Amino acid sequence: MTSYKDAIKESHQGVLLCLHVVPGSTQTTFPVQYNPWRNSIEIKVQSEAKEHKANTETIDTVAGFFQLPVKDVVLVSGEKKREKTVCLKNISIKTVNAKLEKFFHG
Repeated sequence: MTSYKDAIKESHQGVLLCLHVVPGSTQTTFPVQYNPWRNSIEIKVQSEAKEHKANTETIDTVAGFFQLPVKDVVLVSGEKKREKTVCLKNISIKTVNAKLEKFFHG
């Protein structure tokens, strides 16, 4: 059985998080749900996917959720796609799992 933990990986750079971004939403929301077909966590952003606005809002929103400075959330792949991987620096995988666990399982 798949779970949101399949969207999280540890690397020498930090914690990698696989995201599915929905730009142009009515409100910014993270996390929305786990998408088992894409092995990613969905995030909705109000910004359109133009001029890196959706990417910037994605990074800002993820940083806020994990209480990290924006400089500690780096877009690793998917700059021009909805499927993105971000690297969370200066946070443990245990902390990432704990914060997401609260959302997904109360």
